[in-house]
Amino acid sequence: MVEGSCHCGAVRLQVDDAPTEVTDCNCSICRRYGVLWAYYAPGQVRIAGGATDIYMWSDRTLEFHRCAVCGCVTHWAPVDKTQERMGVNVRLMEPQVLAGARVRRLDGADTWEFLDD
Repeated sequence: MVEGSCHCGAVRLQVDDAPTEVTDCNCSICRRYGVLWAYYAPGQVRIAGGATDIYMWSDRTLEFHRCAVCGCVTHWAPVDKTQERMGVNVRLMEPQVLAGARVRRLDGADTWEFLDD
């Protein structure tokens, strides 16, 4: 099991396996958040602890969650709960967890294609 938490520790995330690949997206929100995303099925992610605030923008299909205390972005979840993918901010995990993960650069600002193929 791999764990991560926001800065104050109020929100804790757990996933069964360390990510082997993470996404560095340059879209308007991800580049401002400075996150690295790992994708999991919602059933693979456990979120415990304090409350999160939700931010939605544009087409309002994603909920971006952040700790209500310290403000760290923890994850995103689809508004449509039948979707089988969510993003976890792996920057909340210990650096050694990410040491073996491939970082993919996604051009979310323009083409929605990976820049490192």
